[in-house]
Amino acid sequence: MFRTRFEQILTSTGTFRIVAAVDSVAAALAVLRDNPIDLLIADLGLPDGDGITVIGEAAEHVRDCAVMVVTVFGDEEHVVKAIEAGASGYLLKDSSADEFLSAVYDLLSGGSPVSPMVARLVLNRLRNAQRDVPADPGVELSERETEILTLVAKGFSFSDICQLLAITSNTVKTHVNRIYRKLAVHSRGQAVYEATRLGLIDM
Repeated sequence: MFRTRFEQILTSTGTFRIVAAVDSVAAALAVLRDNPIDLLIADLGLPDGDGITVIGEAAEHVRDCAVMVVTVFGDEEHVVKAIEAGASGYLLKDSSADEFLSAVYDLLSGGSPVSPMVARLVLNRLRNAQRDVPADPGVELSERETEILTLVAKGFSFSDICQLLAITSNTVKTHVNRIYRKLAVHSRGQAVYEATRLGLIDM
């Protein structure tokens, strides 16, 4: 029922083409192996396993695939695992059609949209981690990398950052890829989480 609802919302815009709509981890992994996709909308509770597996596969093997979680699970454990696996957006299933579409467009433009309750969980987790874990002197970001990641953490899209810093999209992507390598992460959400945990940026 939920899958059909969100599929109808996407197709109603005339903007998106649904490559596949599946109901299991196995089917999703098969789709990811055989199809280049730009956007993955993933639930976490699936009949044959955890949607985290699907998110991880997309983050690792599907180039430039944006990942949005839409689920009933709003607890800290599920949120953190999804972000660590590679999700950049996280909505709860009670989001309205307008909220869902707005989040999808935000995600595809470089943002990291999350439901308000989820945002509070992430911020609390980051604050606790910042208090409890000392910065790792082995990881350093350049001044420009720090500037870009700070803007990402504040919710600016990549296109916004291009305009604010008067640099090209390729330059932004190059810096972001370097940040990912230094922090050993695969998504914007993970990068912000790790950089804040290590004291490399201020929220």
